[in-house]
Amino acid sequence: MAGYLVSDTRKVTTHRLMEMKERGEKISMLTSYDYTTARIVDEAGVDAILVGDSASNVMAGNVTTLPITVDQMIYHARSVVRGVKRALVVVDMPFGSYQADPFDGVRNAMRMMKETGADALKLEGGEEVIEAIRKIIGAGVPVMGHLGLMPQSINKYGTYGVRAKGDAEADKLLRDAKLLEEAGCFGLVLEKIPAALAQQVTESLHIPVIGIGAGGATDGQVLVVADMLGMTKGFSPKFLRRYADLNAVMTDAIGQYVTDVKSGGFPNESEQY
Repeated sequence: MAGYLVSDTRKVTTHRLMEMKERGEKISMLTSYDYTTARIVDEAGVDAILVGDSASNVMAGNVTTLPITVDQMIYHARSVVRGVKRALVVVDMPFGSYQADPFDGVRNAMRMMKETGADALKLEGGEEVIEAIRKIIGAGVPVMGHLGLMPQSINKYGTYGVRAKGDAEADKLLRDAKLLEEAGCFGLVLEKIPAALAQQVTESLHIPVIGIGAGGATDGQVLVVADMLGMTKGFSPKFLRRYADLNAVMTDAIGQYVTDVKSGGFPNESEQY
């Protein structure tokens, strides 16, 4: 399969995402953590690639996103950027890199942008981290917000359940969304919240809203690439649609390779010099 599956192969920018929202064109987003996957995702026509701190889970096998460091995020993001021509590349700032001190946040943000070549960063939280977000944006770094279920706060929640089901938390989420837009965020991710609330947020903001487990009324969707390709097992939230079963495909292929090596069938005469 050659070329993009979209007709417009121009580089996607934060401004172009805004234009997509304005004309009602849905935004597609997937995660990537390495050059090879990012190149395929980009060539398939995805609008934005998130180098998520979910690399902590998917790539390193950690239970939460908390252990991943700025250095590790820079490594993954640099690898992804090398494989991307069209998609907007957004990188998560990891836990501990901006929450304690806004000025540390600015320093880490500038370092991540300089050393990765990414297009933007994503930060979790609203009012609690708004000063860091303002200063990072003020330094010239495009920021995408993230509200709802925030994996970096999982120890505070104690559960990966749906967030903002109650009025108080829903009202705070709405206020935080407005704060993020007013601070200058170019977009917002809403994770695992009621669809009606996500629609309300999306309609109340001028900036694009990307959902994951937030219903179909958001301006776009994001999934973890290993989940939607069926590489992972034992993780089946309601919002996840598996578009392939690569776990089975890869297991069968590797099993056949093992069989061929042990039987002497690989390599054959045409596969040697």
